[in-house]
Amino acid sequence: MAHDVEMDPVFRALADPTRRALLDALFREDGQSLSALEQQGAMTRFGVMKHLKVLEEAGLVVSRRRGREKLHFLNAVPIRLVHDRWVSKFAEPWVASLSELKREIEENKMEKMFEIYIKTTPERLWEAITSSELRRRYNFGVSVESDWTPGSRYELAHPGAPAGIAEGENLEVDPPRRLVQSYRALWSDDVQQAGTSRVTWEIEPVEDSCRLTVTHDQLPESAPATLYGGWPMILSGLKTLLETGETLTTPGSLLYQPGPQPAA
Repeated sequence: MAHDVEMDPVFRALADPTRRALLDALFREDGQSLSALEQQGAMTRFGVMKHLKVLEEAGLVVSRRRGREKLHFLNAVPIRLVHDRWVSKFAEPWVASLSELKREIEENKMEKMFEIYIKTTPERLWEAITSSELRRRYNFGVSVESDWTPGSRYELAHPGAPAGIAEGENLEVDPPRRLVQSYRALWSDDVQQAGTSRVTWEIEPVEDSCRLTVTHDQLPESAPATLYGGWPMILSGLKTLLETGETLTTPGSLLYQPGPQPAA
């Protein structure tokens, strides 16, 4: 029987109720400091640090410095990967919506962060992000068009959509390391009302793999979860494509793919 070592740290981290409580705290309010998390329960500062270290090693928490503070963010991607491998085999076709972990409305602007490790090169990963042909294979059938120069426009489109999916400007283009884009979603009235946000792709080589961090920030407090909730599925599909050459076929990933046409 095959054993997936990559998933072991995730299950070990989730097995502890204290660590699950920390994830719940970040679910309610993302981007918290160590001091803020320490106040969530009867834990010492050292205890919180110890549990956060386990969660970070499992990829369930991502930390970033903001000035003098170190803020901690819930990363839903590993849980999404667990869902894709096991849960979706036995669940109803649209059970993928259950893995949208972060639906809470936060004060002021929201910032969502997602991180995943992919066994590939930075150049290949950059190509997958910017190539229209590759993008549609893991991004719900959505293609991207741009000349990828700083200040240029880009458009996301789907053949089954009457209008565009999203559009924006390439604010920073530094292949194969960093891409910063303004992002204006167009696929429904509620996401259009959220206005323009920002998406940052950061690629960091780690031995024979790459760490990809996607930060979706400058989101209004009223932004619907559908505006950012699809990132775990997109990144899971990207990992599957680059590591296996195959397209992810979980129900959520196929949600916007063209289906069979009815007989005339």
